[in-house]
Amino acid sequence: MNEVFLEIWRHAGRFAGRSTASTWMLSIARNKTISVLRKRSDAELDDTASEMIEDTGDTPEVTALKQDKGKIMRACINRLSAEHREVIDLVYYHEKSIREVAEIIGKPENTVKTRMFHARKNLSGLLRSSGIDRGWP
Repeated sequence: MNEVFLEIWRHAGRFAGRSTASTWMLSIARNKTISVLRKRSDAELDDTASEMIEDTGDTPEVTALKQDKGKIMRACINRLSAEHREVIDLVYYHEKSIREVAEIIGKPENTVKTRMFHARKNLSGLLRSSGIDRGWP
């Protein structure tokens, strides 16, 4: 990462303005990453080294619990009104901001905020009645 910033600093005078600064910087980062990956050795791990790598993934039980909760959550979301379902979907599944949602649905930001408040409140009640608390998995 530091190498990318140094590269940007060293070549700042070459920025011609044909693209945005962020695009120019990302291209430098991309090219630097490709260079590092090309130099990386493909040496195989021996058994001792591979045993020392920690498995940070979920256990099969946790994975199953998350899948079950995900299905229940989707079913509860589908039980919301169309307006509430729409804002929940746009904010949480499409990662849109309140401002973006307001533009998409053609409503004022305060209307979107109000819908989000009520959608969360209703969704919380539906999840609770389905046996799901706020914890995850």
